[in-house]
Amino acid sequence: MERNKIRVGITQGDINGVGYEVIFKTFSDPAMLELCTPIIYGSPKVAAYHRKAMELQANFSIVNSASEASHGKLSVVNCANDEVKVEFAKPAEESGRAALDALERALTEYRAGLIDVLVTAPINKATIQSETFHFPGHTEYIEERAGKGNKALMILMKDDFRVALVTGHIPVKDIASTLTQELIEEKLSIFNRSLKVDFNIDCPRIAVLALNPHAGDNGLLGTEEKEIIIPAMEAASAKGIRCFGPYAADGFMGSDQLTAFDGVLAMYHDQGLAPFKALAMEEGVNFTAGLPIIRTSPDHGTAYDIAGKGIASEASFRQAVYVAIDVFRNRQIDREIHANPLRKQYYDKRDDSDKLKLDAVEEDTL
Repeated sequence: MERNKIRVGITQGDINGVGYEVIFKTFSDPAMLELCTPIIYGSPKVAAYHRKAMELQANFSIVNSASEASHGKLSVVNCANDEVKVEFAKPAEESGRAALDALERALTEYRAGLIDVLVTAPINKATIQSETFHFPGHTEYIEERAGKGNKALMILMKDDFRVALVTGHIPVKDIASTLTQELIEEKLSIFNRSLKVDFNIDCPRIAVLALNPHAGDNGLLGTEEKEIIIPAMEAASAKGIRCFGPYAADGFMGSDQLTAFDGVLAMYHDQGLAPFKALAMEEGVNFTAGLPIIRTSPDHGTAYDIAGKGIASEASFRQAVYVAIDVFRNRQIDREIHANPLRKQYYDKRDDSDKLKLDAVEEDTL
């Protein structure tokens, strides 16, 4: 395998959904195989079944691990020891186990340095639950397994429209009690760092949404803005983070205000994702920020209603691959920049030539 090509690990997701369909449609384009080396973690038999059932134009090689993958080819690492039955559009414990087996193998090979980034096909959050997977979704599982103590931040994005969440997959009744000044500060810090490093934005501007209608109406409709959100923003601003608001969510998302910002921080899942998916569903991408591992996914689910019909759009999955590659390159650039910082410059006043000298002491990196 050519090492200069980015190795994209891809998990099969729920085998009864549209995962294999969008994967095969994405890599049926030869240009995608020139862009990266894709490795699917799943089952060659299941992959072949999907390909035949929907008459998809896709060839793949079977490999034992990503180390055997060849550039210019789509490879499949077999993660299933038993025969796995495919039943389109049907939630099943068997498909949940297959999804988890693929995810665990992908993370194992990531930790071994065999893949560079991870793109996950959609899972069924109910059927994947087990003794080893007791999480509300991919984000929380990957944070524990590959986060190395770092905290994750869910960002939904399309082009320059990026929405991050303070709270993720939790019941609505628990949102207000979960929000704290420290949590919002933490998410603002992760978001700001990601915008700089992962998306190469020098001085990001972050809009912060209020929790309550009309931003609390000066306490009439809630006090979280005054007591939690604004103090968190003030503390973040003191650290150099450019954050603005809090804005009433309905008016903000319904206006042109969002074009003035590089990111929007929502307080809870549906506050941010409902308007995002209304505006950018077709090519939206879910990016997990804040972790050493680069992980993206399409912003849709298993799509059981159309599974097996051959009509699923691969646009969101293709964009997920693009974002993973872009973030990988941006992080490389950031590391290179900070690996050799500029040395201090000063004039040697003892030298009558007034020639510019370079101090041997290097600047501290950010």
